[in-house]
Amino acid sequence: MRKIREVIRLHFEAGLSNRAAARASQVSNSTVGEYLERAKKAGLSWPLPEGLSDEELYRRLYPEESLSRRETERPMPNWEEVHRELSKRGVTLTLLWQEYREKHPDGYGFTQFRVYYQRWNKAHTNTMRLPHKAGEEMQVDYAGMMVAITNPETGEISRAVVFVATLPASSYTYAEIQPSQELQYWLGGHVRAFSFFGGIPQTICPDNLKSGVKTPNRYEPELNPSYQELAEYYHVAVLPARVRKPRDKAHVENGVQNVERWVLAPLRNRTFFSVGEANRAITPLLQALNQKEMQHLGKSRKELFEELDQPALRPLPVHPYEYAAWKTAKVNIDYHVAFEGHYYSVPYTLVRREVRIRATERLIAVFHKGQQVAVHPRSQVQGRFTTRSEHMPANHQFVSGMGADWLLKEAENIGPHTSAYFSAMLKSRQYPQHAYRSCLGILDLARRYTRPQVETACQDLLTAKLLSYRDLKSELERLTSQTTDTVLPAHENVRGSSYYQ
Repeated sequence: MRKIREVIRLHFEAGLSNRAAARASQVSNSTVGEYLERAKKAGLSWPLPEGLSDEELYRRLYPEESLSRRETERPMPNWEEVHRELSKRGVTLTLLWQEYREKHPDGYGFTQFRVYYQRWNKAHTNTMRLPHKAGEEMQVDYAGMMVAITNPETGEISRAVVFVATLPASSYTYAEIQPSQELQYWLGGHVRAFSFFGGIPQTICPDNLKSGVKTPNRYEPELNPSYQELAEYYHVAVLPARVRKPRDKAHVENGVQNVERWVLAPLRNRTFFSVGEANRAITPLLQALNQKEMQHLGKSRKELFEELDQPALRPLPVHPYEYAAWKTAKVNIDYHVAFEGHYYSVPYTLVRREVRIRATERLIAVFHKGQQVAVHPRSQVQGRFTTRSEHMPANHQFVSGMGADWLLKEAENIGPHTSAYFSAMLKSRQYPQHAYRSCLGILDLARRYTRPQVETACQDLLTAKLLSYRDLKSELERLTSQTTDTVLPAHENVRGSSYYQ
């Protein structure tokens, strides 16, 4: 159209011949003749009518082609509706094109349909916005802003973190305030997010923080064992974002920004005295955020959630996941393992074997090579034993022969008072095995102190009926301190008490 305008100008305004106008416009002589003939038929000269657009000029010069184009004009799909439909599970661009062609048999072919959609999808950003399937993914992260929590007794201020979870298909957002990013709070945030959404997605996309990802890796990241256990409990796949690739979880990044702007910022001047109080304060603001209409879609996050995500989420289990701490331990010769100062029995065949302890708020479970070998109610009483009779060997003996007889024999090598002390200890417990650790500890003390010292201590404590490793250790320390009082050696330069008489 630029060349057509230039040809008309050169002919009418500059007065050039067709051949000269053709050379100046770099078109053929016949083409110039055609342009001028069409302009004459359309009643056009130079200057052209003011405001005449290229489209109108073309229509007036080529009325037959404009008529044909109008007759064959194809309807354009509603791309916003197409984008929204792609978020639904099982819906593909091919399916939407087929439905479009059913309504418009003379519509665009699939290739043009796809190209036009991609152009629309890139209209407002320099990267392609991939539509997320409903109920497919939950993205989680911590906000950069923190909430100040004031201790009402001391006035000390601590900083609480903000956990955010978002469903990308609808941008429906959950947020809560937590004391820290420690593992139990990280996992608890997931559990409460599932409850808030009322269902479970197929995958979770977290950042690579230590509470969730033990070893970041682009292809095979190693998850924290408790995080892996949560994923297995809810039957979800955890797919961490790539390191320093925030676009992998762009929706929760946007969710964090919205939470900071519409939930945290309005509360910036309030003083909170507990995390619970702060969470109660953000609840109505979070609700308002989810009900706020999004201008580019004309619907709120809650409306899109009810339309897209909610029907696609899998149902929650009957009981929510319970956080568990893991610890590696070695089974002692008394076939017990220690956790936070309490001793729990395992089958005696696992003596000196390495096991894994899983501790929840209510239960202690012990695993060997991935198989559960023992379960006990969790006890907070330190120094005590929880023993199941089926874990004991016949006659309370170890298959290796290291039992009460072996301990008494070792005590006899030290002296009769030590042997009597061991016998009294073994008889004082509900099960003799509960005294094995104490006896082993005393044998270790016998390597650091002399036999007469151990004999004396055992004799004194036996009389006082103090039957424990700690009592004997304290008595040995007392006896040692008495015998090591400083005594000055005889020397001609050292004056004795007679010097002052």
